[in-house]
Amino acid sequence: MAVEIRFTAASVAKVRFAVSPLGETVLALRILFGTGGHAVHRPWVRRARPLLARERELPLLRALIAGPLPSFLFPAPAQRLPSIAAELDLVRATQEDFFRQEYGAVLGMPPEDAPEPATVLPRLAEALHRCHELLIAPQWGRMRAVLEADLGRRALTLVEGGVQALFAELHRDIAWDDGQLVVHGRRTPHAVHTVDTGGHGLVLQPSVFNWPDVGVDKAPIAAASIRYPAMGVGLLWESPRPAVTGLIPVLGHTRTLILAALAEPLTTAALASRLSITPSAVSQHLGALRGAGLVSTQRQGRTALHLRTERATHLMDGPIPAGFPDALTR
Repeated sequence: MAVEIRFTAASVAKVRFAVSPLGETVLALRILFGTGGHAVHRPWVRRARPLLARERELPLLRALIAGPLPSFLFPAPAQRLPSIAAELDLVRATQEDFFRQEYGAVLGMPPEDAPEPATVLPRLAEALHRCHELLIAPQWGRMRAVLEADLGRRALTLVEGGVQALFAELHRDIAWDDGQLVVHGRRTPHAVHTVDTGGHGLVLQPSVFNWPDVGVDKAPIAAASIRYPAMGVGLLWESPRPAVTGLIPVLGHTRTLILAALAEPLTTAALASRLSITPSAVSQHLGALRGAGLVSTQRQGRTALHLRTERATHLMDGPIPAGFPDALTR
């Protein structure tokens, strides 16, 4: 089914980015329940599935997540990076009419036959929080690095090329056509569902566990939202290569981490955030690595982007997993 998202001039001005820990938790559970998912996630699935078996609310989670997904599980994030607690508060506050409508649609019953929200939403929120802490939080450092790096790239595209350039590179199924955004479906390509942003704008959310597909909230309460596949997910779950860890005694721990991260272009601030060190320390290490011919720096206006050179990639012995710092520090 194709989804048409209609914009007003006010809506275009309100296009923004966000990362959703709750959305990633729900989509991860969906994969563990055997719905969707890509082979790239298999290493994570093998580790996570036995852990999920301990969850006492599995029947409730499976009923609401294994099939069509209710929109109340995907409230549009109010911030760029909200906490899981803040997002679950939005789930608990779901309006009764909206809850009944979505619950009934997912489970195939009339809305009036749906249970009271107070009997479902608190249990659901607590279960999702436990699943997040058990399955997502241990990997969140690596995931967040991938997601925030994607946000940085998309923001730069938006600044340099505008909304049209941004949508053109998000995904092959997304097309921008004269004030209307179309997300093309594959299973029922001739059916069309329309979403009106109503002046609330659009939230673009890079996703790990929706990779490599696009997801659209077809029944938004406020801002519309699109989950698109983040770049770098393909290497997220790979183990570090022995050649990389062998560089630590030669280059030092921090400089090896910097080279690992610079498989993609990053700013000094992004590197500092990812490695939890100061920007001035990053600058000093980058200067040394540039002097050795291992890092190149390109300026675009006021922004400096760093990338490791081909020589450095040879030293690292091939592609480096996104989010690699966590792997080195284990």
